[in-house]
Amino acid sequence: MFGNYLIGLREGLEASLVVCILVAYLVKTERRDALRPIWLGIGIACTLSLIFGAMLEFGSQELTFEAQELLGGSLSIISVGLVTWMVFWMKRTARHLKAELQGRLDSALSMGTGALVATAFLAVGREGLETALFVWASVRASGEGSSAPLIGVLLGIATAIVLGWLFYRGALKINLAKFFKWTGAMLVVVAAGVLAYGVHDLQEARFLGGLDDKAFDISSAIPPDSWYGTLLKGVFNFQPDPTVLQLSVWALYVIPVLVLFFYDSSRPVAPKAQPSEAAQAG
Repeated sequence: MFGNYLIGLREGLEASLVVCILVAYLVKTERRDALRPIWLGIGIACTLSLIFGAMLEFGSQELTFEAQELLGGSLSIISVGLVTWMVFWMKRTARHLKAELQGRLDSALSMGTGALVATAFLAVGREGLETALFVWASVRASGEGSSAPLIGVLLGIATAIVLGWLFYRGALKINLAKFFKWTGAMLVVVAAGVLAYGVHDLQEARFLGGLDDKAFDISSAIPPDSWYGTLLKGVFNFQPDPTVLQLSVWALYVIPVLVLFFYDSSRPVAPKAQPSEAAQAG
């Protein structure tokens, strides 16, 4: 449940920050007349994301078991790719997100109502579609038939909305760069579990082999239905009897991605050249 809470918190907070920046900028520049098309674009983006999630959930139920596993495995891998890209992108642009959004909003204001709706829709819609896909994949991985993963996601989104409101009111200030850095690292671990589960889906669909080739089996030591087995499953998508292919894919993803993630974070920013140095270079 914690892993799904983290997904809802992380993705929801990104969307909340986008909304706060757009609304606050319009209020500050006394363009309250542009708030209605902004909220319209946000509403369309949220509705589309919910429809997309419902299509994933209910549309797949009409398929055969092999087709369901093939679809689930493929979309799980795609969602991991999108989330990995999002984690790195957000870590690098967290400090410049406000200026980037305000620049887009200035351009949209000069173009009219339709551009404002499109700006809000694109800014929030990308986060919404990513969230719907990754949440669907994570819920499948961490607890089919249980409402706990979905509850975790909803609690995370609710927390993100409250934090976004506090940011807007100026009652809360945190270092967003550090926040997205550490939540991003935890999300990479969650994504690794989703990736391993997606590979298992493809093995069950007979798209990949090695379903009976187990790397290890510690089900007797960590029963899946025990409280600690459920905890490990909910947080890390832990499986007590993974296949060799699952374990290999998990390790080949999580180790290099985390190393690259923290190496990229530790690189110092190059200082700007002084005017005299720039002139000499010229």
